[in-house]
Amino acid sequence: MRLKGKAALITGGGRGIGRAIAHAFASEGAAVAIAARSLGEIQDVKREICTAGGDAIAVQSDLSNEEQVVRLVGETLDRFGRIDILVNNGGIIGPISPVTAMSLSEWNETLTVNLTGAMLCSREAAKHMICQGGGIIIMITSEGGRGGDGRAGRSSRSAYDCSKAGMIALAEAMAVELGPHRIRVNAISPGGVNGERLQKLVKTHADAQGMPETEVLKPVFKNLSLGRFAEESEVASVAVFLASSESSAITGLVLPVNCGQHV
Repeated sequence: MRLKGKAALITGGGRGIGRAIAHAFASEGAAVAIAARSLGEIQDVKREICTAGGDAIAVQSDLSNEEQVVRLVGETLDRFGRIDILVNNGGIIGPISPVTAMSLSEWNETLTVNLTGAMLCSREAAKHMICQGGGIIIMITSEGGRGGDGRAGRSSRSAYDCSKAGMIALAEAMAVELGPHRIRVNAISPGGVNGERLQKLVKTHADAQGMPETEVLKPVFKNLSLGRFAEESEVASVAVFLASSESSAITGLVLPVNCGQHV
């Protein structure tokens, strides 16, 4: 087991990529704290992990609230005594609209939850990682934050893309700042990932254009070398690698998981 004896905190762990990472970490021996705004979802993931013989807690937390982030890290430390791995996965899609139709509140909410939330979690976890002599921080960003991820409608998701670009910059800056403390910071940049969120986005764009979903996806798949989207489990496997000693010399990396996007 590559993560045996480790304690991990995973935000946005109730569904999608976060849920897949929580299960992957637990299967590799890590104790996991699963955080999200929706308590029911993370309780389900906790139950699944514990039923399989793992160790998990569920902590309801709003990443846009500084006090709740401090409490989240505190409860994780109270339960496990340490935080070896932080996965900043929590976030929202934000408005799907051009900048000219976007409200300031929509813009601010997206950046606050996605980017500021990642900063707050990293800040609080890093304080303890420094004291314990090291740790690992993983940002789940997006190919949208690197100039587009091959999906339909990129021009309508500027708030989300900017928040993810900010997470990449934050990861690169923290890798330099925290390296002397033996804390490695890396980012995973998924392209399209099969799951509920992507299905909703595809349907939204198909409905807006009055086209079948299969037609909306044709030009997208042409720009992917593998001709498909990634699976949540494939992103989770990369997270396990970055959280393990197998990547001990890697920090400041932005690793695309995009099925060979070439746009």
